Amino acid sequence: MHFTGEDLFSNITFLVRDKDRIGLVGKNGAGKTTLLKLICGTEQPHKGEVVVPDGITLGYLPQEKNLNSKQSILEEALLAFEEIKAMEHQTLQLQLELTGREDYDSVGYQKLIEKLAHLNERLALFGAHSMEGDAEQILIGLGFEHEDMSRSMTEFSNGWQMRVELAKILLMRPSVMLLDEPTNHLDIESIQWLESYLQGYYGAVIIVSHDRAFLDNVTNRTIEISQGKIYDYKSSYTEYVVSRSQRIETQTAAYENQQKEIKDIERFIERFRYKATKAKQVQSRIKLLEKMDEISIDELDLKGIHFKFPPAPHSGKITLELKQLSKSYGSLDVLKEVDLLVTRGERIAFVGRNGEGKSTLAKILAGVLDYSGELRLGHQVEVGYYAQNQHDMLDLDKTVFQTLDDVAVGEIRTRLKGILGAFLFSGDAIDKKVKVLSGGEKARLSLAKLLLHPTNLLILDEPTNHLDMQSKDILKGALLQYEGTLIVVSHDRDFLQGLTNKVLEFRKPVIQSYLGDVYDFLETRKLKKLQELEIVNDNRSKQPIEKEQSISRLNWEKKKLLEKERRKFEREVERIEKDIEQKEAELKKCDAILAAPPENEQMLFDADWFRKYHQLKEEIAGLLEDWETGHARMEEIDLDIKVLNQNNQ
Repeated sequence: MHFTGEDLFSNITFLVRDKDRIGLVGKNGAGKTTLLKLICGTEQPHKGEVVVPDGITLGYLPQEKNLNSKQSILEEALLAFEEIKAMEHQTLQLQLELTGREDYDSVGYQKLIEKLAHLNERLALFGAHSMEGDAEQILIGLGFEHEDMSRSMTEFSNGWQMRVELAKILLMRPSVMLLDEPTNHLDIESIQWLESYLQGYYGAVIIVSHDRAFLDNVTNRTIEISQGKIYDYKSSYTEYVVSRSQRIETQTAAYENQQKEIKDIERFIERFRYKATKAKQVQSRIKLLEKMDEISIDELDLKGIHFKFPPAPHSGKITLELKQLSKSYGSLDVLKEVDLLVTRGERIAFVGRNGEGKSTLAKILAGVLDYSGELRLGHQVEVGYYAQNQHDMLDLDKTVFQTLDDVAVGEIRTRLKGILGAFLFSGDAIDKKVKVLSGGEKARLSLAKLLLHPTNLLILDEPTNHLDMQSKDILKGALLQYEGTLIVVSHDRDFLQGLTNKVLEFRKPVIQSYLGDVYDFLETRKLKKLQELEIVNDNRSKQPIEKEQSISRLNWEKKKLLEKERRKFEREVERIEKDIEQKEAELKKCDAILAAPPENEQMLFDADWFRKYHQLKEEIAGLLEDWETGHARMEEIDLDIKVLNQNNQ
């Protein structure tokens, strides 16, 4: 596939198998979305083909979609069952036809009976008798309430309408599900529900996502698109990153060894080219050079943004204070009588389901929305704000350069091109109109704006949407070095991990505070939910001793799972030790051949023998790494079990 003469993909080939969970990764602009469109047939390749066998169905969720449905939420979701409704209509027609016939022994009557039975079997398989129940269950999993089912689609934002589109794909149960950034419109709880659903899904799933934790929890295979080529890894994202690094290291080492080998052979040829006694060996080495497959090193695409935030100006100890702050839209209370004190240097994550007030409070703190109650900023507090919806903060008719030039003052105006270059806007790109920029480019431009004025309070609303993995890592690194106060609204668990030290959970109109980072919060919430279940199952008893018993029971169950996991690692380590022992014995034999008298010289210069020799060394090194990883994990589990034992005492 190519655009403007350049190949987006060059001769790529791969196979999608039943129950594959594939993460499609690569930088912004690498071609991930285009590849999904090629697979589902909305675009055609310039060369090659996409083969979809008969009976295989595809379901595609794009990143964005123009939605203008006026139906209710439930009615829109039920459109996923159009094929089932067509089968039901066909079944009714067959039943009517059968009631009008009396030729019970004829071949035609028997064929109708068989056709009707086949249709009924398919309807049972697709869950025709539970369509509404299934639809409601999935909609609730994606964050809707029971009372939302009868509300019109027009009452909901585009993000919530995209959740209905996702629900329709899930309800269709296609053979292959193609999801382009499905978590962009979801909150943490909905993402966790979707993870669980996809883990148990019967078909294949291909996901484009910049959410590392989501990919790790769902996928077991990663396909990387880089510089027109693909690299296929049988692993989740985090394992793929390690494997990719190892691949480059292995290729580099093999390349260097081969270059050394080539120089040694060439030196031998030059030295003995004209000696008759060495003619046979010289010809042998010349042929070896001709047969040798030259090793190449895959280039890593290292082009990415690079920046750091300017030093935070000094401010008072209190950054901001809210007293009895409220915000309503008509009769709907989004925030009600919120009290909050944020001190200098705090790093806070706003989490919770969409629509619970996170972005609303972020806008209020940034001075974008009005409110009732009291909001006081501390002494010399300077606010920097990154909006979730870039259209709210960017003038679409300005160029990239004008966007920064119009707000920059003083000496920094002389460095605007350098700042834009750091965010991958250079050459003609700085004269592009904002309205033609991609989501990722708008995100980078908004981040660049934040550098124009030194701030000591940064408020970032979903800053990772549309950013690729590398850009997210660079942004996180810059924020970790930022010295001011930080407030982040995000559903990206991997991005938040280690970045914040306090979590505010929004549950309209109440806000609950938790100490620690997002994974501490998730663990606490999970435990809290389980405790609530225990309380409900025990007639809502609130006796402290019963709570302690439920916690002890949970700790006991967790301990059993850890012990089971440890046994698994123990068996794996034993297997690895046997493999290492076997391969080291093979290597010892090879080393003996290398040290043998000259009669083995011809074999030593056989390329296949050398290749197998080096491969054996690499396999042993890999097994040793796996052995170390297994032992480290066993030690971690032993420590976790020790802590649980102490908690139960």
